[in-house]
Amino acid sequence: MVLESSKWLMFLVCWHFKNVSCNSVAQKIYVELNNTVPCVRLLNATHQIGCQSSISGDTGVIHVLESEADLEWPLSKGPNPPYMVLLESSLFTRSIMMKMKNASSRVAGVVVVLKTSPPEFSPHTTCPNENTGVYTDTYDHNLAHCNTTVWNPQGNGLSYEEFDFPVFSLKEDNETEVIKQCYFDHNRAVNGSGLQYPLCAMQLFSHMYAVTDTATCIRRKNIDFSSSPVIVCDPLGDYNVWASIRPYNNTAFGHKENESVVIAAARLDSRSFFLQDSTGAEGSISGFVTLLAAAQALREVTQEAPPTRNILFAFFQGEVFDYIGSSRMVYDMKNDKFVIDLDNVHSILEIGQVAVRSGANLFLHSDPVSRRNYTVNNEVTNLVNNLQSSTAGLNFSLVEAGFSQPLPPSSLQRFLRARAIPGIVLADHQTAFNNRYYESFYDNAAHLNLTYPSNLSPEEQLEFVTDTAKSLTEVATAVARALYKQAGGNDAQVNNINADPKMVTQMLYGFLVRSNNSWFQAVMAPELKDFLQPNPPQYYVGVARSSHQAKALTSLVQYLLANLTGTATNLTQSQCQKPDELPNESTHMYSYLWVQGMVPPNSTQRESFCVRAAVRLAKAESPAFELEDYTSKEYSTWTESQWKFIKARIFLVASRDLEVLTLGVGVAVLFTSLLVTYFVSTKADVLFSDVREPARAAY
Repeated sequence: MVLESSKWLMFLVCWHFKNVSCNSVAQKIYVELNNTVPCVRLLNATHQIGCQSSISGDTGVIHVLESEADLEWPLSKGPNPPYMVLLESSLFTRSIMMKMKNASSRVAGVVVVLKTSPPEFSPHTTCPNENTGVYTDTYDHNLAHCNTTVWNPQGNGLSYEEFDFPVFSLKEDNETEVIKQCYFDHNRAVNGSGLQYPLCAMQLFSHMYAVTDTATCIRRKNIDFSSSPVIVCDPLGDYNVWASIRPYNNTAFGHKENESVVIAAARLDSRSFFLQDSTGAEGSISGFVTLLAAAQALREVTQEAPPTRNILFAFFQGEVFDYIGSSRMVYDMKNDKFVIDLDNVHSILEIGQVAVRSGANLFLHSDPVSRRNYTVNNEVTNLVNNLQSSTAGLNFSLVEAGFSQPLPPSSLQRFLRARAIPGIVLADHQTAFNNRYYESFYDNAAHLNLTYPSNLSPEEQLEFVTDTAKSLTEVATAVARALYKQAGGNDAQVNNINADPKMVTQMLYGFLVRSNNSWFQAVMAPELKDFLQPNPPQYYVGVARSSHQAKALTSLVQYLLANLTGTATNLTQSQCQKPDELPNESTHMYSYLWVQGMVPPNSTQRESFCVRAAVRLAKAESPAFELEDYTSKEYSTWTESQWKFIKARIFLVASRDLEVLTLGVGVAVLFTSLLVTYFVSTKADVLFSDVREPARAAY
């Protein structure tokens, strides 16, 4: 079908009549879709995944898929290929997508309408990060590749497939109805009758510049010697956030004598098939919110009765993509580029997925291989005892998952690749994940039953303590108490450690419902207020920036952690920006953050102030790019392709005969006008001669 001919005719008309507004012509032809999210192309050391359109966009007649059996029309029976298939999320399955992939000559693209959640859906693999964790054929081949435990049995692997047609998700119900109405009015056959032109078509633009793998796209950039080289892909990455209860000099890297540190870790990022639709409510938010609440619960007691060991809170970015953040921190520790090294690490407690319980138990996972070492096993046992005793008076218990089972996918695995460190991963699952929507767009607020009475305003919802918040508050309390014990704290102080349910509910609301709320506004810097939106922040790690500004999620966690663990000072804004000019203040030991503060009652002015905190950012970009080892098997090599623009639109397309006729008439008119112009130009002296009577001579 010659779907493109009408666009060429419009171009010729606009070029011929330059005084005519072509934008108004385009607006009459196309309906732009403004609330779409594309699947984009990602690359690593070996291959590429994701989706893309052709360089000029892909166009097809719209077909609304109502069941899997209905695939016969776009894949074989339909007389007007290629088709742009519109399907609801219940039909977004591996079976249907792979059938369309295998018949891609008849499929121009796919648009997924996100609606009600299916019973289960995970586009990730069944064994996440299996090639970059600790379990390899050399560490323990029996535990490698999820041979013992399949962690994500629902995983269908769609996020790791390559599709040579564009795939978009559609969020806005109004736009969905416009497309469906266009389909029903023009494309749906009634009582077996043939289709009547014009037909409703859609065009998707998502052409990706990068191809093949990371090494190829980086090489293409490096061989461009122009003043402004074309960048076709960028490494994934951002920043880790870390803080310690006793500050470290941020300029003194490497080993610290007589220093022992307990690391408490959680990951920040998540992903989905459509990257910008990722939320990770259970996958990541439940863990890092719990750790933030635990850090706040420890603030007072660690100041009044400091433990003998330091506690370092680490929030890792890019963990979904082969442990970018944790592998970078381990690399920096090994190479004296961090404030401590691996020998300073006493033990690690990682908070995994903890919000979807199947009973009254949470589970403690440890590494059976490193526990074969007597010293490591003793310290792991001690950490287990500290955790189990910390649940006294709480409504849940902590149970060991079992010695024969490996660790679930976790940042701890990257530390174990470097050194046998005692560690525990706290999770709500004993074997396979309880999370039925692991790394999918359904892992959202509804998945955690985060619901609010309908009569509450947004600010009232912010303060409403949900059952999920109460549950995570108890987990945070147990984590804080266990960390204090593990760090050698005073046992008499343990029962005074309690997390704040109001703070937990505010964090859940801000990270899962609406980041632009009064509490998040108060703890953020004025220049970062645009990060706050009437929706959750973006949890996809994205590409590493050349600037030193972290992305919205990382900045939110940084400022929250500073406010929850730091101290409000009396410094002015100018002093907060240059604290080294003051006695007893040092940017080597602390970060100084100027935050907006709350708006007092009966006032319109915020009470801004300066926060002093031992909170820092550390680069979360894979060491493979620093080492220029783009085929690395040790470190993540994920990159994201660049693209020119993303766009979707619908329009009516005429029959092939009419399009050819229209194009032919347009070309004929053009050449006729050129011939007429040529003829008139050559005969201009005859046609336009100025005939006058000869002037009479005067004598």
